[in-house]
Amino acid sequence: MSAPESFDRPSKPIPGASSPLRPLPKLIFASRWLQLPLYLGLIVAQAVYVVHFLVELLHLVEAAFGSKDALQALITSIGYKTTAPVGTLNETVIMLVVLALIDVVMISNLLIMVIVGGYETFVSRMDLEGHRDQPEWLSHVNASVLKVKLATAIIGISSIHLLKTFINADNYTDRVLIAQTVIHIAFLFSAMAIAYTDKLMTSNAPQGSGSH
Repeated sequence: MSAPESFDRPSKPIPGASSPLRPLPKLIFASRWLQLPLYLGLIVAQAVYVVHFLVELLHLVEAAFGSKDALQALITSIGYKTTAPVGTLNETVIMLVVLALIDVVMISNLLIMVIVGGYETFVSRMDLEGHRDQPEWLSHVNASVLKVKLATAIIGISSIHLLKTFINADNYTDRVLIAQTVIHIAFLFSAMAIAYTDKLMTSNAPQGSGSH
């Protein structure tokens, strides 16, 4: 006959149950909501980008149908200069406008990452688990992952700007071209350094060991 077990088992925390915070920690923890106006402001900036995108797209369509005013608005917007007057929409102008639209989209994606990922990471849970529209990247987002994704997005934006500059290279000096190339390479190395640092931190994180 075995003796009854008399050892005390460690009590497990009850999910959803937590001791109330003291006033000062509660105030400090609640200060995270001060970031809410910042994210709301980024949503307004996102709306401005949407309006800008639609205006540029409308000018492109109107210029394709022969509107001189829309064509001039596009040329002014993209900073395209040439010795010969541009009377019709040509391939270079179309390419620069499309790259500008892609640039707006990529910056908009960056804003979404900052708004959604930042709010989820630093302010409050959004309870999107199981939602059919939950972004794939948000399922495993944290501060480190968010930094890597933002760095990657910045590289994409820098690449678009660099491509626009090279297409319109006649309007820039060699110093500007070299400077933009060096800045892009700096962004690239910065992203690689951030990703490598995150990998080192992840690999050096303590692993939970189970007893066998």
